[in-house]
Amino acid sequence: MQFCDDCGSMMKSMGSKMVCTNGDCQATTAKDEERAKEFVSTEEQGDSEIIETEEGADFEGKPTATDITCDKCGHGEAWYTIKQTASADEPPTRFFKCKDCGYRWREYN
Repeated sequence: MQFCDDCGSMMKSMGSKMVCTNGDCQATTAKDEERAKEFVSTEEQGDSEIIETEEGADFEGKPTATDITCDKCGHGEAWYTIKQTASADEPPTRFFKCKDCGYRWREYN
């Protein structure tokens, strides 16, 4: 991964150049072919990889927790997502949705 010297944003490969992904910066630099061998390009992030945590989020198909009990109906399974809601040195927050009644809650570790 290469970062822009001007603004610090990630750069991406476009032909023989490396281009800053920050729309305001638009810096470019010549691609160092030797160094470029170290980089791996990936496809763009798909919708299935995005973690949704807001009220209308679709949890179905997400990982399932079986070591949890719904406070509303007592069911023992819930879908969950994990999101870093505080600083990086704090543990992440787990968001749950009961597989039985649809009740949502969060758990701070």
